[in-house]
Amino acid sequence: MNNKNQKRIALISVHGDPAIEIGKEEAGGQNVYVRQVGEALGKLGWQVDMFTRKASAEQAKIVEHSENCRTIRLTAGPEEFVPRDNIFGYASEFVEAFLQYQQQTGYRYPLVHTNYWISSWVGMELKKAQSIKQVHTYHSLGAIKYKSVATVPLIASKRLEVEKRVLETAERIVATSPQEKEHMRSHVSTKGNIDIIPCGTDIHRFGAIDSKIARQQLGIPPESKVVFYVGRFDERKGIETLVRAVAQLQLRGKEDIKLIIGGGSRPGQSDGIERDRIEGIVKELGMSDFTSFPGRLGDVDLPVYYAAADVCVVPSHYEPFGLVAIEAMASGTPVVASDVGGLQFTVVPEETGLLAPPKDDAAFAVAIDRILSDTAFRNRLGSSARQRVEDMFSWEGVAKQLGELYTKLMTETSTVVPTKKKAISA
Repeated sequence: MNNKNQKRIALISVHGDPAIEIGKEEAGGQNVYVRQVGEALGKLGWQVDMFTRKASAEQAKIVEHSENCRTIRLTAGPEEFVPRDNIFGYASEFVEAFLQYQQQTGYRYPLVHTNYWISSWVGMELKKAQSIKQVHTYHSLGAIKYKSVATVPLIASKRLEVEKRVLETAERIVATSPQEKEHMRSHVSTKGNIDIIPCGTDIHRFGAIDSKIARQQLGIPPESKVVFYVGRFDERKGIETLVRAVAQLQLRGKEDIKLIIGGGSRPGQSDGIERDRIEGIVKELGMSDFTSFPGRLGDVDLPVYYAAADVCVVPSHYEPFGLVAIEAMASGTPVVASDVGGLQFTVVPEETGLLAPPKDDAAFAVAIDRILSDTAFRNRLGSSARQRVEDMFSWEGVAKQLGELYTKLMTETSTVVPTKKKAISA
């Protein structure tokens, strides 16, 4: 390996563009994770290239984030938005584009860190073509996801097969919580090597604004009880549960309540359809006067909304980690979250927030009401939440742990010899 390839690694996120605006369709926690990990690793001296799929002809092919970190968009399939369940059909083109990029630039990546199952397949194909190490983060497990959806997509069997194979063949799997590791073992495979390295958040950006100032900026009265959700419009995110929970509080005579549902949407696409459905429920329940949909919240706006909220609600049917929870906690805002997956790790009941069974709007109503009704309890939860994030979930700490793992794997002698001819069978 020559000097220009030393400490050069590739983060692969085929469907989650690290350079895209968070809040757009298919832009959520995975995009944040890859971008923040990449930039933090760059600060530690790693040369980080983050590869994703080019989803628009107008998009720049290369986006420089910092001296050591950039996003590289490869053409695989049409240069237009493609729903994630349809992207796997272009995975073999992504592999070819990645290999061509290496050939053109002379760069070699001794290690690839793949994200989500489509990227894991890309990584496994690259291992057939050249000697590299693979680290993988799932972000979501098909075996868990498909239990909570009414209609299982056609791609499901392929996804389950790929997720099992990567667990058994990657040099290391990174689980973001003990719960996610347990789910891998119980639902995917007992084989493979798993390390637990949590997700992180920007502890300098979140928590830097006072609640009173935040409310002044947003025009929210000091006496209002603000319930906040932010994320994709996706039925699995449980927004309906939140809406119906707040409706119950309204029926109980809860005054001055304000519900804010943040997140972007594309009209006619899946998230736009879900937003329309949620807005219909809000109207049906007579909640329109105190419910707002501010749309996509960018890097400047998001910390202000967290700070202005009395409680942030994460009602997902399943989350392997839950970045929104720790962003809110970093802001000193207590969290009410579903008692599932990694949320059981990030949110400590009675210390940093409360947990409720998923899809149980009555239980969510009780939990939200407890925090809104007791200012001292709310303040204690918020203070403990901020401290927990500072102690465990900074991006700097996450990148340091990942860097140590990469270094260990790259210095180990590989026992796998790549095949001379690539096998591509998307």
